[in-house]
Amino acid sequence: MVKDFYIKNMVCDRCIKVLKDEIRKLKIGLLDIELGRLRLDIDEKEQLNTLIEILDRNGFALITSTEDKLTEKVKIELIKLLNVMPLEIDGKLSDFLADKLQKDYSKISKVFSITEGITIEKYFIKLKIEKVKELIQTPDYNFTEISQLLDYSHINHLSGQFKSETGMSLSTYKSQQKNFRNSLDKIM
Repeated sequence: MVKDFYIKNMVCDRCIKVLKDEIRKLKIGLLDIELGRLRLDIDEKEQLNTLIEILDRNGFALITSTEDKLTEKVKIELIKLLNVMPLEIDGKLSDFLADKLQKDYSKISKVFSITEGITIEKYFIKLKIEKVKELIQTPDYNFTEISQLLDYSHINHLSGQFKSETGMSLSTYKSQQKNFRNSLDKIM
């Protein structure tokens, strides 16, 4: 039986590789895999428990509720958006998500806030700050270039958000030369 499964905490290419390898090893029919979703040809009774064990063992979880699926889709779209630099959103973030998810933004926003206890905008800021931390650790960009890559109107805007989220300035973070990054599946 062909069925789509929505997966929580599947946020990067390594997540895809891990699940792909594990599922193929157990000879479950993997038809398609992308961030947050698997399409399997599965004998539900026998192989569903095996799938759940694979997910649990690797820090993932099966999403069953409609609200949680929508919330995970929002997270995946925002993570994918930040994987392409420079960040380019034509218009507002709300319009971007409504277009990508083919739903009214007020519904998306309400469901996300209820399920996660945080607004989409605040979550996106947290994601952007993690991206800033990643970019600071590479010698390729200065702070002004990082702010431009992430579509901040001014370096001061980035600096203020960074300090608000991390408790330290960009310079202090960079000078400590330590990895204080949070895993994307743990942001909240």
